[in-house]
Order: sequence, then C-alpha cells, then structure tokens
Amino acid sequence: MTKIVYEIVEHDGGWAYKLDDVFSETYPTKEQATAAANDVAARQQLSGESEVVQYQDEKGNWREEDVSGDDRPEVDVRDGAK
Repeated sequence: MTKIVYEIVEHDGGWAYKLDDVFSETYPTKEQATAAANDVAARQQLSGESEVVQYQDEKGNWREEDVSGDDRPEVDVRDGAK
C-alpha cells in the first residue's frame, strides 16, 4: 500500500501543507493549513469506481491500466515546522 505524508510548513508568509516538493496554497494560520490537509487526507481515502486510466510514463510512452476504486493510499498529516 502506498503511504502519503503531508507536512505542515511555513511557506510564502503563511502556512501550507506539502507533499514532497509540492506546496498547497498558502493559508494565514497553521491551524487553517492543518485543517485543509486533514480534509484532503480524508478525501483521498474514499473509495471510488474502478476505472481504466491512461498516463504517460517517465520515458514518454502512453500506458493504460485498470485501476481498482478501493486501492487507496494510507495518508498521514505531520507538523513539519517543529
């Protein structure tokens, strides 16, 4: 199972959550950024319909896969600003 960890960090004069090197929008307070990250984490864990997805791999080739709607990541929100 894939694990995703959002970190709450100071960013651009406020607070944001980030995944790897990608930041969310900036929020005025740490509490607002944490609430937004928790909301995103909860929505990512909801099951959906199974579908066929198309994507381009790292070599530029197009791929097609059947994806199960219940294959959801484990998601955690951490305070990265300690």
